Amino acid sequence: MSRPQAVPTVQDDNDFTRVTEWRFAPSAETGWHIHRYNYVVVPMLDGALRIETKDGGETVAELRRGISYSREAGVEHNVINANDREFRFVEVEFKDRPLRTD
Repeated sequence: MSRPQAVPTVQDDNDFTRVTEWRFAPSAETGWHIHRYNYVVVPMLDGALRIETKDGGETVAELRRGISYSREAGVEHNVINANDREFRFVEVEFKDRPLRTD
């Protein structure tokens, strides 16, 4: 059974960060992806996300509006809305950039 796709909207993308709002219809998924950058997720609603990992694992993350969490680059997973209503969060990715000293 195929799932609907979560909808990403890039709000800002520059040399330092990329800020993306993710909207999930019920049972929508991101699809398999690997995070290239360290990132922070800021939930916009209370709700649950089901996380599938490449090793066959699965967890359910209970998220609370405004309570952020962070992960390091290299995470590979598929994220699925486990709610019977829309869910959304903002993801902030931190791009690597050399420190300027001048």
